[in-house]
Amino acid sequence: MIRMASVEQALALIAEQAASRRLGVETVPLAQAFGRVLAGPVLARVSQPPADVSAMDGYAVRFTDMEMGAVLRVSGESRAGEPSKDKLNPGDAIRIFTGAHLPEGADHILIQEDTKREGDTVIITFEQRKPENIRRRGMDFSLGAQLIPAGRIITEGAISLAAAGNNGTVTVAKAPRIGVLANGDELAEAGADLSSGQIVNSIQLALLGLIRRWGGDAIDLGVSRDTEADVRKRLSASCDVIVSIGGASVGDYDVVRTAFAADGFAPVFEKIAVKPGKPTWFSAKDSVLALGLPGNPAAAMVTAQLFLRPLIAALTGAAPDPTEPQRAFTHDDIPAAGAREEYLRAIVSLGDDGRSTVRAAENQDSSLLSPFLVANCLIRRPIKAPAAKAGDLVEIVMLR
Repeated sequence: MIRMASVEQALALIAEQAASRRLGVETVPLAQAFGRVLAGPVLARVSQPPADVSAMDGYAVRFTDMEMGAVLRVSGESRAGEPSKDKLNPGDAIRIFTGAHLPEGADHILIQEDTKREGDTVIITFEQRKPENIRRRGMDFSLGAQLIPAGRIITEGAISLAAAGNNGTVTVAKAPRIGVLANGDELAEAGADLSSGQIVNSIQLALLGLIRRWGGDAIDLGVSRDTEADVRKRLSASCDVIVSIGGASVGDYDVVRTAFAADGFAPVFEKIAVKPGKPTWFSAKDSVLALGLPGNPAAAMVTAQLFLRPLIAALTGAAPDPTEPQRAFTHDDIPAAGAREEYLRAIVSLGDDGRSTVRAAENQDSSLLSPFLVANCLIRRPIKAPAAKAGDLVEIVMLR
């Protein structure tokens, strides 16, 4: 057991514990796959497009017939879902619509705007320089091609691509059941009439949403009072991970860690050298893991991004982010970092000159949630990092 882990140590220990607790795979309908992690690659069961098709509304023609003012006989029609069965003869044109199959013999689409239609004939009114406006068979992907690699989280784009490849189901990692337990006598549910000394339980709902986004099955374990007995009775054996919020510091009523220990959870690390989020802890019991997050709202949100998200990724086999650490020019001076790795809530934006500039929120107090409404990244400050001047490059971690 490590009393104070570095961020790097904490991530390594989380990955190690999760690796031995993978949950297997299952096949689900594509419509239910959003947010899940692919356990195997998705392959194309068709080519896209399945044939040479028109990219425009107009006429399928032979390019050798394309002379200004030429008059062509309209001999048929091809539209999406009803391809023309006729072969295109010299001097003829077949009316065609976007997405329709190209008739045999055609090698060019004469767009509608370049013609004048007169009864059963069409006149070329604009010079045609080269054969074009055709989407060739397999231009997007071919039968048997890998569309999405294993380990990817299924987004709306992945669902569309898998469906286009004629896949009705996908094989995914089983979603870990992740219970979220808030702690504190002072907590009241959002919308309640608050009595003196009460505060709103604001983080639990956000964490439940983040867990679903990251591929987990989120379970609300409610709010425990400041007693070991009440904490223990809410620890669900049906969960793969229990995430607790608060009650992990050194106050007289911070009972969460001792309650988990009394229930058989063995500490892996007790704290992390990170700011905000020092009280973050991690324990294990049989097939269940426990991650304790700080009670301060901003600290809980930051540590969820830094440690809960990688925990879910490790349990589901999600592929690591292939991108290198990103950097941006800081808009303002940033003071030197202390003895803990620091993460500052910030906004990164791209200027007209192509430079990425990041601006840290003015107040980084760990109790503040309002900066997260607009923050899209965290500025990472390594331990003992020297002060950064406005215009210096700093490392950033994207939030979305």
